[in-house]
Amino acid sequence: MINRIHDLASLRAIYELPLPELIFRAQQAQRAHHDPAAVQLCTLQSIKTGRCPENCAYCPQSAHHDTGLEAEQLMDAADIVASARRARAGGAARFCMGAAWREVRDGPQFDSVLDAVRGVSALGLEVCCTLGMLDTPQAARLREAGCTVYNHNLDTSREFYPEIISTRTYDDRLQTLARVRAAGLQVCSGGILGMGESVDDRLKMLGELAALDPQPDSVPINALVPVAGTPLDGQAPVDPIEFVRIIATARILMPRAMVRLSAGRTAMSDEMQALCYLAGANSIFLGEKLLTTPNPGRSDDMKLLARLGLHPLAATPRVEEACAHA
Repeated sequence: MINRIHDLASLRAIYELPLPELIFRAQQAQRAHHDPAAVQLCTLQSIKTGRCPENCAYCPQSAHHDTGLEAEQLMDAADIVASARRARAGGAARFCMGAAWREVRDGPQFDSVLDAVRGVSALGLEVCCTLGMLDTPQAARLREAGCTVYNHNLDTSREFYPEIISTRTYDDRLQTLARVRAAGLQVCSGGILGMGESVDDRLKMLGELAALDPQPDSVPINALVPVAGTPLDGQAPVDPIEFVRIIATARILMPRAMVRLSAGRTAMSDEMQALCYLAGANSIFLGEKLLTTPNPGRSDDMKLLARLGLHPLAATPRVEEACAHA
């Protein structure tokens, strides 16, 4: 099915609905395709930290920013698998590996990542990688090794993007997503709110994602975590209701996707997170860190899910099964 291209007026018409109506429509979309009480639990591991050549204004791992972050070499495959085993024991169904690379380069390091993917896949976990730009053969090698999903965020609208990143283009990102999809991997792509963008920028980003054919399988929505030493330090937090509205709009536009409540949850009240679940979010990251930024503790998350009567979603690790709905 060819996805409808949403113009800004139609996106705004959804976003600006009275909040009860907006959440009602988001609930309708979610219940048509998902268990409304199930939440996918993921863990994100930084497998190579710091010294990234990209200049993303939000990122403490950029070599362009002095954030005091200590760079680390690529983790050994055995250590990554051990981390994944702990994540599985903690309830995670998906294990995501992130490397601070501009792009994937063939050679011993990528071979080591492929070994890690094989090991994590053998644990019965869904495997996600976020390694920067890559070509179609590299994406195919990841899939053959057992990777299920590839993450590559659009971050924001095409128009606002140059204010945040100048070391790669918006079309570079879209091309990577196309290569990932061509290789048979699921696509995970979303954005960050609170970088100084307008509501229209947020909606245009959702419109870009919704126009992909097929649409993304996972859509992470992040709230900026301002980090000292980055150009975006000092940014005001996103208005909670605006954030909830974006979650609901994403759910309506991309009803089959997992909408992931991602970075920034340490600054969110339990009530705000509950509203996000009500608005269509059905995935979170477990663990005290998301790459290098803070995240709620696992016990806090499990307590909140229990209070809300929500339960973990089981893993579907095999690529053929995981892509069946795409």
